[in-house]
Amino acid sequence: MILLISDLHLEEERPDITRAFLDFLAGRARSAQALYILGDFFEVWIGDDAMTPFQRSICTALRALSDSGTRIFLMHGNRDFLLGKAFCKAAGATLLKDPSVVQMNGEPVLLMHGDSLCTRDEAYMRLRRYLRNPISLFILRHLPLRTRHKLARKLRSESRAQTRMKANDIVDVTPQEVAQVMQQQGVQTLIHGHTHRPAIHKLQLGAQAAKRIVLGDWDRQGWALQVDEQGFQLAAFDFTPPPAPSPH
Repeated sequence: MILLISDLHLEEERPDITRAFLDFLAGRARSAQALYILGDFFEVWIGDDAMTPFQRSICTALRALSDSGTRIFLMHGNRDFLLGKAFCKAAGATLLKDPSVVQMNGEPVLLMHGDSLCTRDEAYMRLRRYLRNPISLFILRHLPLRTRHKLARKLRSESRAQTRMKANDIVDVTPQEVAQVMQQQGVQTLIHGHTHRPAIHKLQLGAQAAKRIVLGDWDRQGWALQVDEQGFQLAAFDFTPPPAPSPH
């Protein structure tokens, strides 16, 4: 059994999501052969050298899962593209390129974060090309911490403001781009996150039936895709309520 999740946007301000994720790691993920986290795992990541105690606690929990025998794969999202080798090594995780083709249930499956499929959002695509350029990445990683914090806050607030103003179809994937990428990679199944619109879409690629599976974001509930001999099963689950305070 393989599990895939994305878009947890982990941050200290959302202890409910953190608690749900730690429960997920200690429970369901323990029986998985592999766990794939397809980007935007953290709400913000300004560099492995800037890990907070909160982020270290997540790293420790991932390491415990890895040590228990579940393989962990991490992919960059648009929020945490500065996640690096140091974090992955400490967490016992493997950093996956976006896109990556992996074998699941005897077929090649394309894994992506999904933001590169939103080609109608031209302003975002320009910013993405700039930020992911190796020279930009090198400069970003070597900026003083204070500057990185400031830049991250600015990018987050701008991103939220612009997303609210953009039409729904602009911030969703471009169907032609999806078809083109799938045909280039020679796959009939694509799994991605980013859009926060969980669904299994049936597609036709030439003469072949295909599918695009969109993982859900963790907000009021969690989402996970389970891949096993039954096929691909996408389902939400409720967060368990916090333990009641003990009576004095």
